[in-house]
Amino acid sequence: MAIEALLFDVDGTLSDTEREGHRPAFNQAFEQFGLDWHWDAELYGKLLAVTGGKERIRYYVEHFRPSYVRPANFDGLVNKLHTAKTRHYTTLLAQGLIPMRPGVKRLLQEARAAGLRLAVVTTTTPENVTSLLRHSLAEDAETWFEVIAAGDIVPAKKPAPDIYHWAMREMNLTPQQCLAFEDSRNGLISSLEAGIRTLVTVNGYTAQDNFDGALAVLSDLGEPDAPFKLVSGETYGKTFVDVSLLKRWCEH
Repeated sequence: MAIEALLFDVDGTLSDTEREGHRPAFNQAFEQFGLDWHWDAELYGKLLAVTGGKERIRYYVEHFRPSYVRPANFDGLVNKLHTAKTRHYTTLLAQGLIPMRPGVKRLLQEARAAGLRLAVVTTTTPENVTSLLRHSLAEDAETWFEVIAAGDIVPAKKPAPDIYHWAMREMNLTPQQCLAFEDSRNGLISSLEAGIRTLVTVNGYTAQDNFDGALAVLSDLGEPDAPFKLVSGETYGKTFVDVSLLKRWCEH
C-alpha cells in the first residue's frame, strides 16, 4: 500500500532539542526553585532512557539523588518544575537558538507539495511543539500538520505505541498508509509496535542505540549539497532523503 502520511517525532528528530534546548531549560528551572541539581550532557544522555520530562525528574531523584528529602507534595513540585522548564525552553526557541535538523524543512515542503499528510507524534508538551515549529520552521508551520499528538494525550508514553495509535485514529489511517520518523530506540519501538514502517535519523545521544527493524538508519535527512551518512540500510544511490526515496523504501 502506498504511503499517505508522514508521522514525525520531535525531540532529536525534527530538531536537536535535547542537548541545547531541554537540558539547559531543566537546569534553569532547578536553579529557579533553589535546587542544587545540574544535568550535564553526560548525565542527560542517561536520563534520556526515560521518556517524558516529569518522568525524567522523578527518575533522577530516585536514581541519582537518593538522599533528597521529598516534600509532602512532591508531585506538585515536579509539575511546577516542568512548567517552569517549558517556559525557559520556549524562551530559547524564541531566540532562534534551536534550528531544524538538516533536510527537515526541505522534506516537509516537498511532502506537502506531493499531497502527503503530515502529523507530529511526540511525548513533549504541545506548547513545546508549537513553539519549535513557529520559531524554527515557519510562522505558519503548525498548520502544515493535520494532527499534533503531543504530551499527556495518552497515559502511556513511548516506547508504548499508544501515541501512534491515537494519531492514526484521528487521521483515519492504517499503519500501512504511514511512515514514521524517529531518532531513538524508544521511539522506534513505539512506532514498530504500532505497525508503522520507520526511518531513523540518529543524533549524538542515540547513535549507539539498537535500531533493528528500521527501514534505514541515517545521520540526518541530508541536503543536495550536504549528503547524509548511512549507518545501515539501502539508499538506492540517493544522498539525501526525498519523497521518491521514501516511496522506494516502502515499496521494498
